[in-house]
Amino acid sequence: MSIKHRILDGCDVETFILCKDVDEGKTLGLRLMAELGFEDADVVFCEMGGPGVRIRLRGYVYRPSADYQWYDQEV
Repeated sequence: MSIKHRILDGCDVETFILCKDVDEGKTLGLRLMAELGFEDADVVFCEMGGPGVRIRLRGYVYRPSADYQWYDQEV
């Protein structure tokens, strides 16, 4: 079983992205999550500061009430 499938909800990433405005920062953040392999992600926090945004993103492995792969499997 992949370690990713042992995660019960999601993974949070917080970083600073160089960009011209908040909208571009959000777009770049979601692209980052896609590049990291998350098919489902949300922007949790995004604030402009100087040359870019401080952004927190959540990549979901499972949303609540999802069909959990670990259910009925030995951990």
